[in-house]
Amino acid sequence: MKKRNTFFDYINILFMFIVLLVCIYPFYCLLTSSFSDPKQAEGWFLIFPTNFSLKSYQEIFGNNRILLPIFVSLARAFFGTVITVICCSMFAYLVTQKELPHRKGIYKYVVITMYLNAGMIPWVITMVTYGLKNNFWVYIIPTALSAYYVILIKTYFESIPAELEESARIDGAGFFVTFFKIILPVSTPILGAVAMFSAVTQWNSWYDNLMLVQDNNLKTLQLMLYQVIQNMNVVMNDPKTAGTAMVMNRPSILSVRSAIAMLTVIPILVVYPFMQRYFASGIMVGAG
Repeated sequence: MKKRNTFFDYINILFMFIVLLVCIYPFYCLLTSSFSDPKQAEGWFLIFPTNFSLKSYQEIFGNNRILLPIFVSLARAFFGTVITVICCSMFAYLVTQKELPHRKGIYKYVVITMYLNAGMIPWVITMVTYGLKNNFWVYIIPTALSAYYVILIKTYFESIPAELEESARIDGAGFFVTFFKIILPVSTPILGAVAMFSAVTQWNSWYDNLMLVQDNNLKTLQLMLYQVIQNMNVVMNDPKTAGTAMVMNRPSILSVRSAIAMLTVIPILVVYPFMQRYFASGIMVGAG
């Protein structure tokens, strides 16, 4: 039968189009505001850039020290994501093994950390005790194991036919051979979803940098951009600190904020299309 559009279909299409505009328009406003003339960018809701200008980006990249924070953030996102995926997947596979004593208790012990935590002060004391203060590994080790990721991966592993693992064991494959050559290759959807989650978390994180890292060589891009906004707020609110002429020539806070938001969002927007197919299928199966 030839499919015909009904009134509901038109309403549904219109509704989804409105939702799409609501989701995209804020990013479009950030983009137009960041490329607008700083002296004329007085509002978020701009259809087109007002007197196209790159002064906001020049203000940010004019600092020669920004390249190192970019490298630190990229290194943190890459190594943090890889280690998180490996540790969470290995732990999830381990607690699916019926031969493991008290595996259910171990699994519950990890899951309960989603609801209970000691608080910020004990966390800081623990990190300092482990020697992670002013250490690059403070970005990696605390996030190596996540209860939420373990739940997703474990659920996905349990949906894999047991015959695959049994046949590998019959052929003489051990724990690691079975895990790396049998389980992981068929688990790319959930691993891709977890990698996407972890990469976004690592890229956007800055609080641990603020609390535990005072070494400027380990400063992340997010913390540096946050400090740029704070410094501009001080200068704009107190012109005597830098001179009125200097303040008048600098970009407005709104314009710089828009440029900073675009710098932090663009890397994720570039990576997401390549991970989308794994993201959707992995979350659906892993949450089943």
